Amino acid sequence: MGLKEDLESKPPCHPRACAIQDCLGKNGYNEEKCSHLIDALYECCDAFYRKHGDSATTASCPKASLLRLKMKQKQEERSK
Repeated sequence: MGLKEDLESKPPCHPRACAIQDCLGKNGYNEEKCSHLIDALYECCDAFYRKHGDSATTASCPKASLLRLKMKQKQEERSK
């Protein structure tokens, strides 16, 4: 699915959250092997908050402030 479809799923971004769980289970819960899927979830969640505002909620996404912190941390890790 694409971003538009994942944003429209019930709950929003749920397919991306499930993909992470599947990946972690298949890879012995090694988060590094699933980082591309975590990035995809963060992309979806960021789009969700941009569309609905920071006070919106979905079970698949961390709160907006935590999401932005995690995205910043991931960006800093890549910059090293």
